[in-house]
Amino acid sequence: MLTINETVIPDGDTELGDNLLYYDYNIDHILSLEAKGQTIEDEGYISAFRSFEGEVYENYIYEKLLRYAANEPQIKSFIIKGPHKNRTRAMSDALSVSWKGQIIYRARHKEIGEFDGLLFTDKELYFVEMTLVKSVSNLKKRLRKKRALLEVLFPRYEVKALLVLNEGATGTSDLPSYASVWITKPYSARHILDRLSAKSPRAPMIRIESSKIAHAEELKISAFKYYATLSWMLRSLRNKNPIDLDFFRRPATQRYHDIYTKVYVGYMSVDDFKILAPDLSWNASNASRVVVAIEKDHSGGYFLTYFIRHSSKKLDNVTLSASGSKVAKKDPFGITLTEMNHLDKVMDQNFAITLDQHVELSRILATLTH
Repeated sequence: MLTINETVIPDGDTELGDNLLYYDYNIDHILSLEAKGQTIEDEGYISAFRSFEGEVYENYIYEKLLRYAANEPQIKSFIIKGPHKNRTRAMSDALSVSWKGQIIYRARHKEIGEFDGLLFTDKELYFVEMTLVKSVSNLKKRLRKKRALLEVLFPRYEVKALLVLNEGATGTSDLPSYASVWITKPYSARHILDRLSAKSPRAPMIRIESSKIAHAEELKISAFKYYATLSWMLRSLRNKNPIDLDFFRRPATQRYHDIYTKVYVGYMSVDDFKILAPDLSWNASNASRVVVAIEKDHSGGYFLTYFIRHSSKKLDNVTLSASGSKVAKKDPFGITLTEMNHLDKVMDQNFAITLDQHVELSRILATLTH
């Protein structure tokens, strides 16, 4: 197992030269707030600066890991990204580096996975997550998704996570066993913002020369057909009434569940769903049905979640509780909407869920854990 500790990535960025200045940052919003007289004392400015600082921290740690990986015998290859790589367009159904220098996986034209870093040993694949968040408790879902995707793409490797966090981060004791944690000293990106805003001259980029450098688009990955797999899971789940429980509990199914974050099981009529959610507003809605899916919760159980497409670009995600309906607006250009478009072509009347089937499905899920 790869060991990362404070001696591997020492504090300070003097050995990085001006490399951090070569990454892409959008500081226009921060500069506009400064022009209005806002400072670190203002809530809006704090939010904008923290977002920027998180980007710089990711690049700072990546630069450190790059140097470590080049000299660590256990590491056989690492993915090059950012200004270390010539700009390319991200590819569909492939692992590649986007125009902005991020390691991503796309299904058709939609991004479904992003990785801060990828390191390979003989038998292990580490995906790296660098973040300045104060608590990592909410990262579990993201870690599950990334790990599951890499397990599908690289089945011969044992996939593990490496989290690089700032001192004071909480929730690390609750992370899964495949996740290792390295804690850094407090980090400030103020000097980087000052250099960028002043447009000061940069020293030449320091390039890392190593035979271990790998390009994402050249790696051999196992085939993963995002939408075909989505259809296969839907049909397989509905082989029995209301779902095929044996299929649902298979490790392979659960792995795909983590990738998609939800598994679709059918649809309900709008009239039936109004009985379940009488407080829901349907003003100006053209919805013809309500798509039903299963998600995993943070406590180890499952719950039903519902998707209502009111129009071509308006999609709501609804959850139900004893206190009523909770609605979350989905990105009108996001992956979930394209999934809805795909399901419209796949789900005929055989995938309809009655109120009685909904009751039974809810009962079954209440007995399951993951």
